[in-house]
Amino acid sequence: MKSYQLYINGEFTNSHSEEMLEVINPATEEVISRIPKSDENDVQRAIEAAKASQRDWEKKPSIERAEYLYKIADRVEEKKEAFIDMLTEENGKTVDASKAEVDLTIDYFRYMAGWARRYEGEVLPSDRPNENILVFKKPIGIVGGIVPWNFPMFIFARKVAPAFVTGCPIIIKPSQYTPNTACELAGIIHEIGVPKGVFSLVTGKGSDIGTPLASSPDVQMISLTGSYPAGSKVMEAAAKNITKVNLELGGKAPAIVTKHANVDLAVEKITTSRITNNGQACTNAERVYVHEDVAEEFISKITNTFKNTKVGDSLNEDGCDIGPLANKQQIDSVEEMVNNAVKAGAVVKTGGKRVDRDKGFFFEPTVLTDVSQDMNVIQEEIFGPVLPIVVYSDFDKVLEMANDTHYGLSSSIFSDNMHEVMKASNVLRYGETYVNRENFEAVQGFHAGMGQSGIGGADGKHGLNEYLKTHVIYMEYDQDIK
Repeated sequence: MKSYQLYINGEFTNSHSEEMLEVINPATEEVISRIPKSDENDVQRAIEAAKASQRDWEKKPSIERAEYLYKIADRVEEKKEAFIDMLTEENGKTVDASKAEVDLTIDYFRYMAGWARRYEGEVLPSDRPNENILVFKKPIGIVGGIVPWNFPMFIFARKVAPAFVTGCPIIIKPSQYTPNTACELAGIIHEIGVPKGVFSLVTGKGSDIGTPLASSPDVQMISLTGSYPAGSKVMEAAAKNITKVNLELGGKAPAIVTKHANVDLAVEKITTSRITNNGQACTNAERVYVHEDVAEEFISKITNTFKNTKVGDSLNEDGCDIGPLANKQQIDSVEEMVNNAVKAGAVVKTGGKRVDRDKGFFFEPTVLTDVSQDMNVIQEEIFGPVLPIVVYSDFDKVLEMANDTHYGLSSSIFSDNMHEVMKASNVLRYGETYVNRENFEAVQGFHAGMGQSGIGGADGKHGLNEYLKTHVIYMEYDQDIK
């Protein structure tokens, strides 16, 4: 069993508390590693190191900073199989899902490195003679990055890569449930010689790290991917210094299946959207609204698909489509939501309970029907392989029901009628809408939510700009100079 250390100011070090936390394999419930339990003293050490490195890091040409990203990507690719196994072990993903995440991580580092020569300022016309208005884009400063447990490698890259290329030192706090891949990535960053203080890794509980990081006057942005309660606490702490927050929080993605949908395609793509990452992604299809004309066919087919979805430990069993949920709290929450829905009148078409195994946090892929709009499974994020289905008859009404949530991250519609698609695209209040496909974003797009799903966003040029601040120069000159 491996014990990790913090990474601060270019060195691996123990925490101030010298306490350790255990990391559990969710498939076997065995302890697989130990990590330091950081406290405010460790956070402050990381901040001081970032401050010391900030000026030199900003002055380094962006193309030189980008070279570190290419090197990280190359090293991850060299160790790809080890990362796949480690990610599966700490998170519970299937091996195929872990492979996809590792590949995406490599791609993301390289994609963001490519922006080194592409992000730019502007020159604007002035209202005065003999004057130019110059708009500079500069690094925002020290960034605190809080990474969730559901995509621990990819979201590590999503925060570190734009910080590096724009010249921002960054302090990463991985989830206490899935820190191993982040600790190994810190090892790679050390190996390739990233300057001291530019990158730090502090491990431990969110409450011990998030608040001192967000409340520090020396941190210019907090980028958090996580739950709404976590985002709310970080935002409250950041308000003290008017620190910028970049938050990607929960989702309650509706999938609308109209009477003009290709039902087989809808079943395939909604299944993928629901069971990806064992149902633990903020963009997963969380609820389905199906038109009454195709409801019987859709429910029959998707129930059969869920019933034949294999659940297991992908590291030790072949052909698994779904692994365990990430931790005990998660499976307890999913089980409670399903039980409450059944008590309120929902019907379990398949699944509905924990998988009968000696160990592990496995939950059966579940389809619920006879679900009403006011039920908790429709209103609150499930974050597990559970699909509640509502049958509708009126298109305008279903758009209202899809918008009836305080979340606004992703949504989808399945229809071969482009008038329906265009109307839905204009009415749905979500950062993303997927048409006739599964829910998952592209690195060159922009991943952002509305409402309580967050502030700001990630990916593409718009995500890169989150790490930049604008400095405007009004430059008068003497036209008659000889």
